[in-house]
Amino acid sequence: MTDSQAPLLTTPLDALHRELGARMVPFAGYAMPVQYPAGILAEHVHTRSQAGLFDVSHMGQVDIVGPDAAQWLETLVPGDIAGLAVGRTRYTVFTNADGGILDDLMVSKLADDHLFLVVNAACKHADIAHLRRHLDPRLTLREIGDRALLALQGPEAAAALARLAPEAAAMAFMSIRALAIDGVPCLATRSGYTGEDGYEISVPADRADALARRLLSLPGVKPVGLGARDSLRLEAGLCLYGSDIDTATTPVEAGLAWIIGKRRREQGGFPGAAIIQRQLAEGAPRVRVGLLPDGRAPARAHAEIVDASGARLGEVTSGGFGPSLNGSLAMGYVPPAFAQLGTKVALVVRGKPLDARVAPMPFVPHRYHKQ
Repeated sequence: MTDSQAPLLTTPLDALHRELGARMVPFAGYAMPVQYPAGILAEHVHTRSQAGLFDVSHMGQVDIVGPDAAQWLETLVPGDIAGLAVGRTRYTVFTNADGGILDDLMVSKLADDHLFLVVNAACKHADIAHLRRHLDPRLTLREIGDRALLALQGPEAAAALARLAPEAAAMAFMSIRALAIDGVPCLATRSGYTGEDGYEISVPADRADALARRLLSLPGVKPVGLGARDSLRLEAGLCLYGSDIDTATTPVEAGLAWIIGKRRREQGGFPGAAIIQRQLAEGAPRVRVGLLPDGRAPARAHAEIVDASGARLGEVTSGGFGPSLNGSLAMGYVPPAFAQLGTKVALVVRGKPLDARVAPMPFVPHRYHKQ
């Protein structure tokens, strides 16, 4: 049986999704809800105005325990993990020998000798194999298969979660702590991938359905599917692995140089460091930019980006309709000479060039809870 013929995996919330009338689609080997009866537009707007609950249990959760775990992980990522304080979370990427991105991930330090990683669903098996292949023999790696992952996102997320776990309200952005949520032992980070304030909650799989139902019973909380999750992260200018970043894209090209702190820039010591250091010093051959097309016709992934003469500059990597903007938006890669804000380009949609301009990202301001 091939991978494409293999039966889809399900998350612990599968029955709840179907009960709520979700339209289920295959995604990264799982049956996942793309939308509920309210529709993607309504779910998007609700998350921006109140709070949306997402099932992201298909993502990979990993524990790494042992002496110098942070220093070891720095041999695989360009982020400053050794300098990460206990109780804090950091966004970083795995790089390859060419400086390309194998995956992006979240790393949390639960103790000096205990890291907690969340990796993308489509890459998790490759990521875990990559980690094991390079694992320091003093370390123990455990793929956490007995926990679900929920994301509660939106301006009302903190107030909602505080009803069930009052301590959640005091958490800072990109912090992590153990929480008893309605009596359920969870591990929560104040983070997310929508541009809004919110939390990602790791919960025992056998308690996930009950906790999700309890969260959905709170004022202002509604279920949201993958469709709105994509439009929300696009408005926030956030990369989707496999679309905006991949093994042929460096963090510098992707506009992610900010994830590489001063010490790591100077010392290197991660795969592809020489290439990335050179691009940091001299510039990258192409850069990710925000694009705002004139009119409402959306430019989807792989649409060509061309200059006034029709010469190809690059291509759109993510694009669609932004409900918060009430218009179309996109991201893509162009040479640095065309990356200045306001630069006029054209996006080729159905063979017709549509005028567009390079625009600042995020398209919608981030509203993370920063103290």
